[in-house]
Amino acid sequence: MKAWRVNELGEGRDVLSLEEVDDPVAGTGQVLVKVLAAPANFPDVLLCRGEYQIKPPLPFTPGVELCGVVVATGDGVTRAAVGDRVVGTPVLPGGSFAEFAVMDQANVFAAPASLDDAEAAALTIGYQTAWFALHRRTRLAAGDHLLVHAAAGGVGSAAVQLGKAAGATVVGVVGGPEKVRYATELGADLVIDRHTEDFVAAVREFTGGHGADIVFDPVGGEAYAGSTKCIAFEGRIVVVGFAGGTIPHPGLNHALIKNYSIVGLHWGLYQSKNPAVIDDCHRELTRLADEGLLRPLIGERLGFADVADGIGRLGDGSTVGRLVFAP
Repeated sequence: MKAWRVNELGEGRDVLSLEEVDDPVAGTGQVLVKVLAAPANFPDVLLCRGEYQIKPPLPFTPGVELCGVVVATGDGVTRAAVGDRVVGTPVLPGGSFAEFAVMDQANVFAAPASLDDAEAAALTIGYQTAWFALHRRTRLAAGDHLLVHAAAGGVGSAAVQLGKAAGATVVGVVGGPEKVRYATELGADLVIDRHTEDFVAAVREFTGGHGADIVFDPVGGEAYAGSTKCIAFEGRIVVVGFAGGTIPHPGLNHALIKNYSIVGLHWGLYQSKNPAVIDDCHRELTRLADEGLLRPLIGERLGFADVADGIGRLGDGSTVGRLVFAP
């Protein structure tokens, strides 16, 4: 089969090469899928650089989620059958930027019939991360003011849609007019271009001085620092990642004085600590998709030949919305 492989670490556009490799084989408790669509995720950028928390041995194929059709099953598989259209995460070092991939059955979920292949492919990591951040870690409620950083990105766009589905008032922060249009299309009530506006002042004005009840922060750095200046009384800042490249060092005295909470979200831990909740999450996401309350908004649908360029542009921060590749 054909697969994109990383033989040395660096920027995706420089180190990804399309190669012919042996077809993978499903082992016990695993399924083999033909990849129908594979989204680009920021972890793919970090994998190529060697900066992700998981460091597969070289050479490896990145691609951390997919939509595919099951073509073979190993012994002990009960969650999927040959011919099923599924979504989920593949087993590294054989990621989804390939014609075929292997998945552990615990990470296999039925693809919602209401979503096409590209949309379904983007439902796992971004939407599950946002769902756990908003509904498990910060307990978002109808009427809350939700501030979402990187609202035109993968997890940010999911947070915008899930916030609206929960009845929150959503403020999105993005960088550039094209991303403003995208976040507006997602349903955000207010979209702030951080290149031209002070989001702290804008949030205070928009909320009548109340501030943000919940801050969804996958960026870190200045985004986090500014969020502490417009967080509401008893507000919650959920730390999802550090796409901005700077890990904040929070002043705990400030959290004490202003009476807000700082919580972390590591979605991957639920796979080992509480996998049953992941199944509950997927059922809820499927329900919301089937009811038309969420639909991954695909920024670009690209061919398999475009993987290296797409991952490079994602790393540059020049993409808008989800990029999805189809072999």
